[in-house]
Amino acid sequence: MSAALATAAESAPVTACARCLRRAWLVEALADHLERVSRVDALDATLALSDAALTAALAPAGPSRRRLRTCYQGFDAESAAATTRAAGLHAVCRHDGGYPTPLHDLAGPPAVLFASNPRRLGELTGEPLVAVVGARRASAYGLRIARDLGRGLSAAGVTVVSGLALGVDSAAHSGALEAGGRTIAVLGGGADVPYPRTKRALHARLLREGLVVSELPPGASVRRWSFPARNRIIAALARVTVVVEAAERSGALITARVARELGRDVAAVPGEATARLAAGTNALIRDGAHLVTSAQDVLDLACGVGVRSPPALPDPESLEPRLRDVYAAVQAGRDSPGALAATREEARAVLVALTELELRGFLRRGRGGRYEPCG
Repeated sequence: MSAALATAAESAPVTACARCLRRAWLVEALADHLERVSRVDALDATLALSDAALTAALAPAGPSRRRLRTCYQGFDAESAAATTRAAGLHAVCRHDGGYPTPLHDLAGPPAVLFASNPRRLGELTGEPLVAVVGARRASAYGLRIARDLGRGLSAAGVTVVSGLALGVDSAAHSGALEAGGRTIAVLGGGADVPYPRTKRALHARLLREGLVVSELPPGASVRRWSFPARNRIIAALARVTVVVEAAERSGALITARVARELGRDVAAVPGEATARLAAGTNALIRDGAHLVTSAQDVLDLACGVGVRSPPALPDPESLEPRLRDVYAAVQAGRDSPGALAATREEARAVLVALTELELRGFLRRGRGGRYEPCG
């Protein structure tokens, strides 16, 4: 078990009942056969079937089905619980008081949520959750908006839900962690397995400071069907789903559709009329989604108008002249030390100023180490 998982794990016992643990095992055992269920509504209906009906619907007739039934009958719940603990996770089943109530709105809610921190999961009861989702190959604009939304919502005490995917999802998680760590990553594979692998560091930080959950047991691999399955969980957990950027066939639109079908609010960030990555979001707005441009817009939707607001940004006028000049230069587009300094001596002073401005909440480092104003 990794150090991050060991840190995230607590000594509380696994609370999932044997029946629900067996159900989670069965879904994983049938995972390859779930690949042929492509639509999210059909997937949720399939996952709502009883254990016997699910086996009959998906497992090929003959010896393989008989072997599956033999394993099902001999399922060892204690061994499954021990495996969960060894992975640094905890299993919370749908009969447990800590199980998120909104998930019961799904036709086929997960039998178990395997969570990195069940205490944080229990704290979510009654709290507003907001999903921030969008394109994997997001633009610089989309990444900045997603990060700002994550930061502003988390700073205002609202938990940000997303899927740890490249692009918008990861940017939203990162922003929320910067503001205090109120964020949940819902994974399509085991919660102990970072996916994509390039987000190992972010996954480790989420284990320590946020919350990572999955409906699949530890070690489970990601499959094609597990992405829409994950999206339905994100949509059900959140009071509001915000799509930041999305092309016409984006997976984020699946999350928005499920959210709308569940009676949740759907919002979108507008984009350029001709931009491919704005086609999905602009269509959502055209079809009635709320238009949002800031964390305050989302907070008004999730909590009521004026009920919550992000903390006020620091006032640049309060800065001493040397810092104010550097801040103004970054605002004007000179966003790297090389663009701000002409000599090595100036570069040292600029680096000190940039670090101080970052620590005091005026600037943040974006992609490529370039600086940008906060807010």
